Amino acid sequence: MQTVQQIAEAIVGREGGYVNDPDDPGGATNFGVTIHTMRRLGIDLDRDGDVDARDVRLLTRDRAVGIFVEHYFLWPRLDELPEVLQPSVFDMYVNAGANAVKILQRLLGEFQEPVTVDGALGPQSIAAVKRVFAKAGRYLVDAYGIARRNYYFRIADRRPASRKYARTRAGGKGGWIRRAEEFMQPQYRLSGAQFRARVSKWS
Repeated sequence: MQTVQQIAEAIVGREGGYVNDPDDPGGATNFGVTIHTMRRLGIDLDRDGDVDARDVRLLTRDRAVGIFVEHYFLWPRLDELPEVLQPSVFDMYVNAGANAVKILQRLLGEFQEPVTVDGALGPQSIAAVKRVFAKAGRYLVDAYGIARRNYYFRIADRRPASRKYARTRAGGKGGWIRRAEEFMQPQYRLSGAQFRARVSKWS
């Protein structure tokens, strides 16, 4: 099983370096850490009294890994989830914040474990996850991956500007979809034809 450090390093590798895409609500981002996160944490790397795009550019890979472990894994209590589920939820938390936990909480309801969908992992949610995992095992990880994928599809359905993250210019699976499916067993991944059918209504 991977350590949390290894999982965080893999996430940073997927996120890549500095970008400032006007279509991305996250704004300036480096190694997956957004300017909003750096402002919230008060990370003023150039020590000029504010946190702006220059500070984002100055962020190092190691610092990004540390931020993810402390604020996106330990703080939201992802370490209390079953180990096999942790990589996917951690990756999603970096990508979508508390929505990662909301997706899990809604999924628990589908397994007849209704919990409050508030984006916070408290004792009730953690206990419910453990009960479901005891019954469903590895399938819970696949079900979470499917729920992630559906979350991304719904965003792209509603927001045309986000479709480039779900579908490549060539018409294949975009980064969002590949990212969700990376944590699934192959039989739960969409075939090329299935993917094209799902996005066929997009212009």
